[in-house]
Amino acid sequence: MTLSLPVVLLFGVVMFLLIRKGGMKLSHALVAAIFGFYLASTTLATQINSLDTTIANLIDSVHP
Repeated sequence: MTLSLPVVLLFGVVMFLLIRKGGMKLSHALVAAIFGFYLASTTLATQINSLDTTIANLIDSVHP
């Protein structure tokens, strides 16, 4: 998927902003990151990837 790196960067920036401005603690961010790694190894990862691809295709099909 070509959007994987920009999406990861987007979520990284959002996580950074939540830590800095939103009052989210670093420990909460670490728990969220660890949860993401465990979620990626489950059977839901295929369905989540399919949903991401569908959303990316939907965004790509919209022309301004």
